[in-house]
Parts: sequence; C-alpha cells; structure tokens
Amino acid sequence: MPWELREHAGRHYAVLFHYALPDDAWAVELSEARPAPANSDAAVTYFPGSACLVALVPDEDPNLEPTVRVYSPDERVVPYEIMRWFMEQVADQVERCRIAFEQGEPEAVE
Repeated sequence: MPWELREHAGRHYAVLFHYALPDDAWAVELSEARPAPANSDAAVTYFPGSACLVALVPDEDPNLEPTVRVYSPDERVVPYEIMRWFMEQVADQVERCRIAFEQGEPEAVE
C-alpha cells in the first residue's frame, strides 16, 4: 500500500492508497502521520495513522460518483492546504480509474 507524506505547520500528514474490496473501489485515506518506532531499521520516519477522511473511487462503473467518508470520534482540524493536497490526490485517482475503465483495464489503476 503506497502512501505519500506532507508536512504542514510542524505536523505530518499521510495519504494512503489501497483497494477496498467490499466497496469495489480504490480508497484514498488522509491521516495525521505517526512517527516510526524508535527501534525501526526502515528509512521511513513517518507512517500513516488512523484515517480521518476516506475517499472511495469506484473503478468498475464510471457512472458511480466518488464519495468521501469522515471518520472522527473527536473533533479534528484539517488545514486548508492539506485538504487541497488530499483532494488533488483523490482527483488524480478518479482520473486514473476512468482512463483505465475506458481502456478496459480497471485492475491496472494503481
């Protein structure tokens, strides 16, 4: 599951991409990133945390609209620039899915 990281105002955020089989859609998740464990040998310093926003992008029917789900047991603030970055990632995924569908290759979207 690939992800991208971005820092804003001293906080780290992650956008994670994966296929959500129950929804027959690609999921694009936004979370506040968490530091890698101190004993980690990985070159990665941050990992995605628990998702607060999840965009579902259907890849089998171009007539289905992408949707965004909000997950937040407590109030969270998402900075405007981070929301724009997240929505750009979602828009790119929508475009990839639609192009792949037109080419008859819905599984080759990622």
